[in-house]
Amino acid sequence: MARRGRAAALVAAITLALAGCATEPGTPGGTDGGPAPATPPSSAPAPAGETGPPGTGAVPETLRFTATTVDGKPFDAAALYGRPVVLWFWAAWCTRCRAAADDVAATHRSYADRVHVVGVAGLKSGDGAMREFVTGQGIGGFVNLADDEGEVWRRFGVTSQEYYVLLDAAGTVVHSGALTPDALRERVAALAG
Repeated sequence: MARRGRAAALVAAITLALAGCATEPGTPGGTDGGPAPATPPSSAPAPAGETGPPGTGAVPETLRFTATTVDGKPFDAAALYGRPVVLWFWAAWCTRCRAAADDVAATHRSYADRVHVVGVAGLKSGDGAMREFVTGQGIGGFVNLADDEGEVWRRFGVTSQEYYVLLDAAGTVVHSGALTPDALRERVAALAG
């Protein structure tokens, strides 16, 4: 019996090690736009007593972070708790992000009273370019975070731009990856209920 337990642990360790190797450009999860890991590290359950159903005041680990907005204001993700959240990871120089901006803005307009939409800019976009992107693409109607150092990106296991992390009202990650405009609308409509 102990041998089976050790064998299972060895298989799990090898699987994790191999998954960690897939972060170079040209591999899944690489910086060339390939998909990032399906399950971000922060989606692991928080210790007992740290999460609860919406309205209980217990903020889940996924929403326990702070950042600065593109316009320099402080942002506390705990304020998002209680409603579904769409985190849209973009870079100012990304043509796919530029193309997706209208769809993300339309999603925000359609569900602003039921779903939070938050842009997370990064990948060394630069402060000026981020502000220009927000203004030029008309996405100033929702919060956009300046995350050039990648703290929020790492928190959710994101390694490429034009990427979405969707959380339900309890703060649980329900999707992590790329989405077509139609798939974004469908998933957000389902989250909005």
